[in-house]
Amino acid sequence: MIAYLNGILAEIEEENIVIEVNGIGYNVRIPAGMAGRLPQIGEVVKLYTYTSVREDAIGLYGFLSRDDLNMYRQLITVSGIGPKGGLSVLSAMSADELRMAVISQDAKAIAKAPGVGTKTAQRIILELKDKISLEDTAMMREVNQVPQGSMLTGKSQAQTEAVEALTALGYSPSEALRAVKAVLQETPDLDVEALLKAALKKMF
Repeated sequence: MIAYLNGILAEIEEENIVIEVNGIGYNVRIPAGMAGRLPQIGEVVKLYTYTSVREDAIGLYGFLSRDDLNMYRQLITVSGIGPKGGLSVLSAMSADELRMAVISQDAKAIAKAPGVGTKTAQRIILELKDKISLEDTAMMREVNQVPQGSMLTGKSQAQTEAVEALTALGYSPSEALRAVKAVLQETPDLDVEALLKAALKKMF
């Protein structure tokens, strides 16, 4: 089917956009909140897409990165989670936050998604826990891919160590990752100790 769309952004709504490709406008469903990360109307945008085909409808679901699309594809393999349900989960949390929630068995974090109850969240964890590892997270990919000795390696190591320290203190990996990333967005060049202290303040 359609792997991705690369065209002019014609319309933007909260959970739906129109991309014009060669004179044809494609309606694409997107996660809530993604609209704010899109370019302006009239500019070029590329979305990785999943095509849902049913007897009564064909739908396109779009994501800004292949990683988000891959997580979505895994999510909709869970029994009871259809294309709209998967979009709802990724509207409430990022692909990495979902991975960390599955790894840490944090059903409460997943259950915050609209229309997803505790039982559904537990089912997501049960069916995805053997398909996801810490190595799949963006944090660990960054650590593994950056050559030793580069400036980014130090930052990645500080981030990893801070997350591990917070986890050891009893916080879930998803909570720890959220807090550390929030601190790094504000102050990117912190050592492990300063990063940990700042992340702890985010927890309260």
